[in-house]
Amino acid sequence: MKEIVNFFFETGMLKHVKRSGWWLINVKDPENIAEHSFRTAVIGYFLAKMEDADADKVMKMCLFHDLHESRVNDLHKVGQKYIDFEKGERKAGKDQMKNLGETGKEIFELNEEIHERKTKEANIAKDADYVECAVQAKEYIDIGHEYAQNWIDNVKTVVKSESAKKMVSLIEKTSSNEWWKTLKKIQR
Repeated sequence: MKEIVNFFFETGMLKHVKRSGWWLINVKDPENIAEHSFRTAVIGYFLAKMEDADADKVMKMCLFHDLHESRVNDLHKVGQKYIDFEKGERKAGKDQMKNLGETGKEIFELNEEIHERKTKEANIAKDADYVECAVQAKEYIDIGHEYAQNWIDNVKTVVKSESAKKMVSLIEKTSSNEWWKTLKKIQR
């Protein structure tokens, strides 16, 4: 049980690891990995339901997909051009899970499944990861980071499910502030 408790503390580190890709467009305080993983899990759940896949499995994949970043941090695509970051991710993930028994083995296998992208659920989980980046990019665009459009453009080329494709198209056309406008009413 001590290993599990230590793992809980380690996962807390994800609240401190910033999503580094946004620094390329001068976002000074980007979201952290914990925030990204939470919204990815929410998106994954909805995508799985839309695509008639195992929503619980997809949600777990999404929730755990970046755990390794508590050890290796986040490295944007420009940095990944120069080192084998995927190899480091997998090694960190394997080391993280080795003392967590069957649950650790399950989490590691879910992450391996995402990397291999051979199952419907793995493809949907990866789509959710990309869709979350598109949502975040749209939020940054709406506060003046016009170069975040590059993330949306890239996401459109890599998502696989029809639901994710439609979702990204709608994200691009929707203001990130639209959700609250009808809720805010001034009382007379």
